Amino acid sequence: MRSGPLPLRSPAARHPGWRRDEVLIERLMPLWGWFYRHYFRVQTSGWEHVPASGQVLFVGSHNGGLATPDLPMMLYDWFRRFGTERRVFGLTHAQVWRAYPLMADVAARVGAIPFHARQALAVLEAGDSLLVYPGGGQDAFRPHRMRGRIHFHGRTGFLRLAIWHGLPVVPLISWGSHDSLYVIEDCYPLVRGLHERGMPWPLGLDPQVFPLYLGLPWGLAVGPLPNLPLPAQIHTRVCPPITFERSGHEASRDRAYVQRCYLQVEEAMQQQLDGLRQEVEAAERR
Repeated sequence: MRSGPLPLRSPAARHPGWRRDEVLIERLMPLWGWFYRHYFRVQTSGWEHVPASGQVLFVGSHNGGLATPDLPMMLYDWFRRFGTERRVFGLTHAQVWRAYPLMADVAARVGAIPFHARQALAVLEAGDSLLVYPGGGQDAFRPHRMRGRIHFHGRTGFLRLAIWHGLPVVPLISWGSHDSLYVIEDCYPLVRGLHERGMPWPLGLDPQVFPLYLGLPWGLAVGPLPNLPLPAQIHTRVCPPITFERSGHEASRDRAYVQRCYLQVEEAMQQQLDGLRQEVEAAERR
């Protein structure tokens, strides 16, 4: 295994994930493992669906605010199965780098990169895989009553990448981490209206989501603040790969085709999430 961040040939040749630090990842594994076994009591399945080799575009739906505990639990499973040599890089909203630089610094060392098209293309051209959560903040902070819905907010950029490069999409779903932060409502429409009347955005950034929630450490809080997840049991699942009949640059620019593929992915993930939820609830009744 490598002994530090990815090596650089020259500033112009930098891989977007050049800050990824395998030493830090290995040091975090015991901590993640404790949370995995004792705090979140993770149950997982479906890892046989990850191809033994080659590139993949993982597409996930996540919960639990900025902590998104299902994400590090997924990463823990990845690293303990494939080690740090098989690299996957996660696309993260660029505003995280501006609003929470310390959090972004740690995320970058684990493998996060800002969500820019050129960054994503550079990762794929280097032969690495990508992990995308298209729903972003609206997904992570969706109200608790919507916990059973796949919520990508109509974003299709991840599909254009997959279609262009002919990559299979491997969905990642989870159930339970929505209980680690109880989101009551998204107040963004109200706050946006106040902003249009002259109220400045916090930190000067449009947050795109403004949740009212119950959770640690704030109790009752409003706004996309960093949070500590409550100890809810998490169930994760890797779903069967989804392939598309057309690929290449021309297909990725066909809006109608991309939209059909988007609906295909959304429907498949919703069916998988419904099934996982039913399994968990049936086990709890026994």
